[in-house]
Amino acid sequence: MIPLIARSLARCCFGRARRPALGIVLGLAVGAADVTPPLSGTALLKTDVLGVFAHPDDETGVSALMADLSLRQGKRVSHVYCTRGEGGGNMVGTHFGPSLGVLREAELRDCLARIGVRFVYFLDRADFAYTESLQVTLEKWGHEETLGRLVRLIRALRPEVIVTMNPAPTAGQHGNHQAAGWLATEAFDAAADATVFPEQISLEGLHVWQPRKLYFSGTGPFTATLSVTNPLPDGRIPAQIAGQAAAQHRSQGFGNFASSPWFIRPARWQLVKSVVPFVTDEPDLFRGLPLAGDPETARRMKAPTTGNQALENSFFQPRPAVARYRQFVRANGIQHAAASLAVDVPVVAGATNILSVVPLPGVELASLSFDWPAGWKASAGHDSLTVVVPSGANGDFDLTCSIPAASPSAVGLMSARLHVVPRAVLPRTGLLGPLVREASWPVTTTRLAISHTNLWEGKTRNGADSSAVVQLAQDGTQLWVELQVTDDTVVSNIAPDDIRGHWRSDSVELCVDPQPGSEHTLGAYKLGIFPFDLTGRVRAARDADARPGLVEDTAPGTRLTSWRTGDGYAIRAAVPFSELGLTGAGPHEVAFNVLIYDGDKTNAVAGENINKSRLAWAPRNGVQGRPEDWGRLILE
Repeated sequence: MIPLIARSLARCCFGRARRPALGIVLGLAVGAADVTPPLSGTALLKTDVLGVFAHPDDETGVSALMADLSLRQGKRVSHVYCTRGEGGGNMVGTHFGPSLGVLREAELRDCLARIGVRFVYFLDRADFAYTESLQVTLEKWGHEETLGRLVRLIRALRPEVIVTMNPAPTAGQHGNHQAAGWLATEAFDAAADATVFPEQISLEGLHVWQPRKLYFSGTGPFTATLSVTNPLPDGRIPAQIAGQAAAQHRSQGFGNFASSPWFIRPARWQLVKSVVPFVTDEPDLFRGLPLAGDPETARRMKAPTTGNQALENSFFQPRPAVARYRQFVRANGIQHAAASLAVDVPVVAGATNILSVVPLPGVELASLSFDWPAGWKASAGHDSLTVVVPSGANGDFDLTCSIPAASPSAVGLMSARLHVVPRAVLPRTGLLGPLVREASWPVTTTRLAISHTNLWEGKTRNGADSSAVVQLAQDGTQLWVELQVTDDTVVSNIAPDDIRGHWRSDSVELCVDPQPGSEHTLGAYKLGIFPFDLTGRVRAARDADARPGLVEDTAPGTRLTSWRTGDGYAIRAAVPFSELGLTGAGPHEVAFNVLIYDGDKTNAVAGENINKSRLAWAPRNGVQGRPEDWGRLILE
């Protein structure tokens, strides 16, 4: 059967009268010489700026710049996202998992249309959970497969400039964000190498492409500081458009971002890789572009050596993520991008810690002068330092030492940031019985205090606003935890069918890892507990751990009860050792933390994210995803 439109054309063109169809034939003829042929093929895809991100909404920090580039400067901008953000929370409905990814993609496309992003692509990787581990991220995504997908897009789009997220493993940096920047850094060179993913060239018709510049978000030795307040032709400024665009990410709680002054701040990007010479102050992202001569012969230039390249100058053995990053920047020839990254080492208060060092030829550790904090004790071995940290120590300490000038390995000042985590000992008591609300607590307990100053995110007014006392007991088979939370405004806005994303409302989180020092939570027990849902019941779900999901499904042996108190609420939990991943008679040393989430919005709608502060026994930015920085609990 001939489609309707084809039959209509046939009647117009081949009917008895054979008269022209004025709406079609004449329309094609009149003014045809004035019509600009549409771009096609390679020309259609040509991109000036390519942004590489992990999740929808990750472009928020760069959206004002993108609006300036596309709407004021006329640059062609494209974005690539590793995931669709399906592992995040949802503040506007019940979509969760893959269905949330559908929603977040729709929000993203509305956002990008406002800031002038022409094309958006996805690498179709899983947003599986919050983690600060780059290693776990790349294992789950498939490092080589994901890199190949990104290289394909770079070869097809042929961007002049790539902007991406900083892959440095700083505290609070999502592992997926690190992976986006890591992959973009590798793809910058891989796309120009015909021996890398050669099937894209032999079978898919692509050609190698060398991007001209790669920028990380943030500052460094070669930084561009760019205004986002230059007016557009319609009188608006890019920062205004960026706010309106970000507000489209409503499922992530960005609905009220439209008028935020945060978008007015200058955009700062550090030049990491380049085919044009590096300069200290980048005037704009396109300095030196377009290239003169044959652009196909463009080759990377080496960045000048800068004064303080911390990773090069340190010999303290850092945590695995930092050690891995040190290898990465050296392999990519971008040591200057890591100049401000501290060699971070967790140490346990009230315990003896062994700090490994990378031996320096001809240098004896005992001959070095270390600047230890007051009250700390240390002794030097051949390739390690034994450090006893006082039980009351907390916070971060910058440790430095000097190498003798006469040493054949003299490399200046050595440094490391020692992050102190707390320690507690929990003796074994007699067998613990049923978990009864407001019943007497076992005699043998350990008490932990969480002050309102133990902040790792947000703000608190005082102890009445948010603080807690934690009591612990154990009988060798189960761990009992009681939390007396002081909260002058207890809010319960979570529906019974929405038990996830505990950070959205008043809640607590129990964190236990049977392998202290782990860089990720995929072997841990992390239980987010709402003291009350909208029906008044205590509810809980495991989050981003060894077995996420509703507690009744993933940890059926865990028992919970809760009640209101005169100054807040109380929660009791009894968790079998088997659900914590503990086996054998013990004693056991575990990584342990208790997190307190507080929001005071009394008129919150169901499911709304009202969180305003986060406390912890062992506080640090992003600590929920990094067991290395949890405290240590000794179960005797």
